[in-house]
Amino acid sequence: MFLYYFTLTVGAFLVISAIIAFIAMYYNEEFTILNAGKACGTFLLGVLLLVVTLPSLKYVMLKEYDVVSGKCVIDIYSSGRSSATEFKMLDTGEMFTFDDIPALDAYGKSIPYYCEVTVTKDHMFEIGYKIYDVKTRKLIVTSE
Repeated sequence: MFLYYFTLTVGAFLVISAIIAFIAMYYNEEFTILNAGKACGTFLLGVLLLVVTLPSLKYVMLKEYDVVSGKCVIDIYSSGRSSATEFKMLDTGEMFTFDDIPALDAYGKSIPYYCEVTVTKDHMFEIGYKIYDVKTRKLIVTSE
């Protein structure tokens, strides 16, 4: 959820700062191509971030989530200091990415599990996950 709120905040900040830059250029009568290009680029980037995040805002604010469940395979990717966990749902073919790495050392990472992934209703942003043993349905790890 941190990534969602961060993206929303950055998008709003970029749009507001671009509008302020356009107003400052208008009052100072300094319309250079470089300044106008920077302001337009900032505005377009901010609008792009808002277009990605605003449709899910209703679901995040009202806490309307879907739970996608079924067999899954968990892949862990690391590069440098960052790492991510990817849940590949075998039944639906959907993939979900989380920043934290579940502690699955005793079980293994590439074997099938039974997973419940909580996402927004439009399946754009991941909220949390629960990993169960595929045979016994015993809870192994949760993100909460």
